[in-house]
Formats: sequence, C-alpha cells, structure tokens
Amino acid sequence: MLKSKIFFFLFFPFLLIAQNVKLPIEKLKQDLIIFKDIREKANSGLYKYRTKQQIDSIYSWAFSQIKQPKTLLDFYKIILKITDFEGSLHNGTTLPDDFQNKYSSGNVFFPYPVKLIENKLVINFQNTEIPLGSQIHSINRIAINQILDAFSKYYTTDGYNITGKSIGIGSSFAKYFEMEYGPQKFFLVEYSLPNKSQKLKKTVAAVSNEIRKENFKNRHSLPIDSLQYGKIKGKYSFKVISPNTSLLAINTFAIGRNAKDKEHLAYKKYVDSCFQYLSDNLQIKNLIVDVRNNGGGTDPNDIITFSYLAQKPFRENALAYVNFQEIPFPEYLVYEENELQKQQEEKKDFEDEIKDEFPKLENGKYIQDEKFNLLLQPDKNNFKGQIYLLISPRIASAGSLFTSLAAGNTNAVVIGEETMGGYFGHNGHTPIEYELPNTKIKTQFSIVNLEQDVPKKASQIFGRGIIPDHEVRQTLDDFLRNKDTQFEYTLKLIEQK
Repeated sequence: MLKSKIFFFLFFPFLLIAQNVKLPIEKLKQDLIIFKDIREKANSGLYKYRTKQQIDSIYSWAFSQIKQPKTLLDFYKIILKITDFEGSLHNGTTLPDDFQNKYSSGNVFFPYPVKLIENKLVINFQNTEIPLGSQIHSINRIAINQILDAFSKYYTTDGYNITGKSIGIGSSFAKYFEMEYGPQKFFLVEYSLPNKSQKLKKTVAAVSNEIRKENFKNRHSLPIDSLQYGKIKGKYSFKVISPNTSLLAINTFAIGRNAKDKEHLAYKKYVDSCFQYLSDNLQIKNLIVDVRNNGGGTDPNDIITFSYLAQKPFRENALAYVNFQEIPFPEYLVYEENELQKQQEEKKDFEDEIKDEFPKLENGKYIQDEKFNLLLQPDKNNFKGQIYLLISPRIASAGSLFTSLAAGNTNAVVIGEETMGGYFGHNGHTPIEYELPNTKIKTQFSIVNLEQDVPKKASQIFGRGIIPDHEVRQTLDDFLRNKDTQFEYTLKLIEQK
C-alpha cells in the first residue's frame, strides 16, 4: 500500500485575490465544473456514503448559488459544503496562503478557547470577563446552535459522523467565526454561569491571532486533551496500574515512515516487550488500551499493534480499490518540484506504484493485489485476557482502522465516545492534491477506498464511527476538575467485575 504522503505542487502565475473583490460568474462556474470532474474521476469515495442522485443534488445547489459574482471566501464556503457532504475525514480544502494570511491579520478573533461539554459550548479558559465553564448561548446575537451548524463544514469527518467535529470546534472556534461572519472588533456574548440558568451579557474585545494561539496553549483542559492537538511527544506508554490490570496508551500511529524506519522498529520492539511481560505475568487479566488521542499515522504500526490483541487470522482490509491508474486532470495537480522533468518523473513514479498495487480492473474499479493485503496471524504473545478499549471523537484514519479491528474482532469492552473515523471503512492511505485554476483553492483527498475486515454488529450503523458499548462523556463538573471520566469509569467497571 502506498503509505507515504505524495503531494504534487504545480506553480501558477502569482494571483492574490483581494478580500472583497467579486470574481466573474464564468470563472467560478469553470472552477466548480473542474472540481466536480476531478472528484468524479479521481475520488473513489465519492459515492461511499452518498448516492449519485444526492451528489448531483448538492452540485445543483452549488451552481444555483453562482448566479452573480462572488468573493473568493463566499465561493470557498460553497466548495467546503460539498467537501464535507462527501463524508471523508481525509478531505481537505484550503484557501490560497496569501489570502488567508492577509484576511486573518489584526485584532479580529474571539479571545477565549471553548469546548463542547455535554453538548453545550463552554468557556475553556480562566479569565476575569466570562468565568471558566460558563455556557455560551449566543455571540453577537447569533444563537450558538446556529453558529455550530454553520461551522460543521469546516471540519470533515467520515460518513455521517458529527462527534468528531467537536475536535475542530475545540481548536479552531475563533478562526471559524472569523471565516463565517467576518473579522470582528468586539463580541457580545450571552452566557450563563456554571450550573446556573440566568442569562448574562458581556462584551469582550477581539484579539490577534498570536494572542488567540497563546490563550489556546493555556486552556483549562490542557492536562486532559493536550495530546489531541499539536505534536505528540509521548507517543506510547505501558504500565501496570494494579496487580491484575495494565494500561497500554497509543497516542498516535505516526511512528516512523514505514516498516524499515528506525522509529517504527523501536516501537515494534517496545510493544513486543510489553506483551511478552503480559504473557509472563498471567495474573494480569485486564488490559486497558487507550487510543483516545490517536488521529492516525502510518502502516504497519496499526496492524502490528492489533496482532497482539487478535485471536484469529485477519487482514487489514476486506477490499481496497482506486478509480484510476493514470492520474486524471494532471494539469491541475499540485507538484512538489519546480522543474518540468522532475514533475514528470514524480508523476510516473506515482502511477507506477498505483499500477503495481491496483493492477486489476473490475466493474470500473482497480482492485488491490492480494500481496498487499496478506492474511496475517496473531502474534505468539497475543493477550488472552479481557480488553478494555478507550475511544473518543479524536480517533481517525489508521487509529480508527485499529479501533475497528479491536472492537469488531476481539472481546474488547469499548468505553467512551463515538470516533470520527468510520467502523466499516474509509478513504485513506494515498492523498492527492489539486489546485483550481481561477480561485487557486486547493483540494486534497485520499484515493484508496477501504472496506475494513470487520463483522457486522447490531450496535454499528453504516456511515458512523465506532460506537462504544458504554457511552461515557465528561460532565461539566468533571471538566472543571479536569477529571478523566472515562478512565475512572473503566477502573470501576474492572473492580465490579
């Protein structure tokens, strides 16, 4: 499987579109047509969760929105709605860098980090204006539910999942607000104090992007969710927490670039030593596997880890395929190199790997060769006790593939909240990026459509993430105390058993 992220950057003549300049209808329609053609030819996941009729319908809506000239930002929001509607967390659509940098300058941002707790948006920062944990009801007279609904398009998740959007809300609320409603100088906030119903109002001043970032770094929930945002330092750990229970935390699968990488080999050795220890200490009958912070990474970290939990032979995928062997619309590709010859070599290498892995055309799909999806065996040191799997909305990509295999093919008791990554499958592994010729909007998606090797379960709904056996969310009181609700619930569950 092509696991490395291959990007192509194509350099067009410099174009900076001013914030309020409206682009001609014919230019916008041309970009929308190209965007649609690219998705239909290259994106194998286009109809994974939506029928052709539904996809055609949203494009009909999009074209109906371009009956008069529009600003780049307004057109971008139309493209975002289509991107989000497809249902893949690997979808990404971005504005030109120069436009974004200019647009986000000055004191224009909502000042305080926020977090969704019990489906309520609360202040996640100790400050003197609006107390920590206060529930926000409206901002600038816009109801918070309306705001959150508008923000949904800015953060993509697999299928019909919505829990994963809380990750984007928690990290980028201020940026989304600026994008959706424009730069602000002040914010009129209607709120209520923690565990109170009386509504209060406070006007707070906007801040710069630098202060916004600094406030986020100092958010109240940092001790609990530090691993869900930014670079992860402690990628994995193992410890014995009681005479009969151990904890294995795997915070990312971004551990080396491939199976030969030194970092991956060190991880493989470490994991094997953990399960060797468990094999030698049979009194440890409970293993908590915490993947709540795992947003994905590279193979074979996910598969090797699962081999220590598996009780029978398994495959990474039940099926994998792509739509093409020769990259469609290469004139809009984003290349890594400037020189034409190197671009051509890069494109050829990419296509040669695709042809090697996906050689056979069946019903319009190029199917993965079995040598890239071998039947794998459980490791000799596989754990035979009771597994407790901790999950959260942060879990995605390789993290959700591992979690799906563990939830579907072991005795794992799954605790936490629905993942943003799909249970039955996703589009992943190999990203590709294009740039639209008139607006310079970039769009990225992964080309490999994967059906994961998992059984059907009554609790699992197609198009949703991994559904926990025990749904456990942090309460407002637990949030204020920075209590790890799910972990403590798991320990009590083990004690009761």
